Amino acid sequence: MTNYRENNSQFWEDKYLADSLGWDLGGPTPIFRQMASELDPGRICIVGCGRGHDAILFAQKGFKVTAVDFAPSSIIALKSLAESAQVKLNAVEADIFSLPLEYGNTFDYMIEQTCFCAIDPTRRKEYETMAKSILKPGGQLIGLWFPLDKTIEEGGPPFATSIAEVKFIFDIGWEIEKEEFSNLSIKPRKGREKLIIFQKV
Repeated sequence: MTNYRENNSQFWEDKYLADSLGWDLGGPTPIFRQMASELDPGRICIVGCGRGHDAILFAQKGFKVTAVDFAPSSIIALKSLAESAQVKLNAVEADIFSLPLEYGNTFDYMIEQTCFCAIDPTRRKEYETMAKSILKPGGQLIGLWFPLDKTIEEGGPPFATSIAEVKFIFDIGWEIEKEEFSNLSIKPRKGREKLIIFQKV
């Protein structure tokens, strides 16, 4: 495995300590706000949850939320937000690649946003294996795949993502339920992210 700095939790913790959080919208993602009202509540895992705005949103809508990040400051912020919002959720400080050990075939949904593009690109197939492991049969991986306007040579994070690569990685054992450029994408990400929902089959 390549020794990417992104594999180290301290790399991300330093970003929280420096308040260098370009991915943090300061509130729930508009696309997920709509989906939280449309989906049947179930068990949901949010990987690379950050400060947890989307985790709070889904918890408020009756979902049983497990939110995962391996930067300590992220989980501290999430727990504080959950307390303020008076919602219960499971805040897990862990490497996402360790999740199958405890959460095999557990979740009805998994939320992906700016996690796939943040990990070491050589681990993307490992990410797919993790997602497949933690979802129940018929479970959905709801992804906002981003950024579509970079090349991998430009480095990151965020590291370049292409729809062709995502579909290649999530080819076996998955079906595409929905695919669209949402009009709810925030302005800086319009055309740079695509909603693709994969169902585990």
